[in-house]
Amino acid sequence: MPTANPLSKIIVLASVLAAGFLLIILSCALFDNWLPLLVVGVFLLAPLPNAICEKYAANDDFMQETSGNAVIDFGRYITGILVVTGLALPFALAHSRVIGLPAMFMSIFGGLLVYGTIITFTMFFNESEEF
Repeated sequence: MPTANPLSKIIVLASVLAAGFLLIILSCALFDNWLPLLVVGVFLLAPLPNAICEKYAANDDFMQETSGNAVIDFGRYITGILVVTGLALPFALAHSRVIGLPAMFMSIFGGLLVYGTIITFTMFFNESEEF
């Protein structure tokens, strides 16, 4: 089974990312309330603590522990908090009747598309160094 061209993978990821942003922007524009746009910021910030903590923890090749690393766990914890915040924010806005249910569903689905694309993109370009 032949593998797909890397350029076609990037094009697919870019189109999914554009669809996610489109859903979030439509959830704001169609219902004339721009508060669901906060989801974009939360989902764009979500991978940053994980990436920063992995870069900080991987600075020494000789002293890496195989059982676990507190810095990496802390980065994953903060990333998890941001992902849950990005999912819960539209629920909270819909519960307080600031946005409607269709805007909530569009915002959540668009946010999941954006975050999933970012994670897939970082996994696609993650280079493992093996000697």
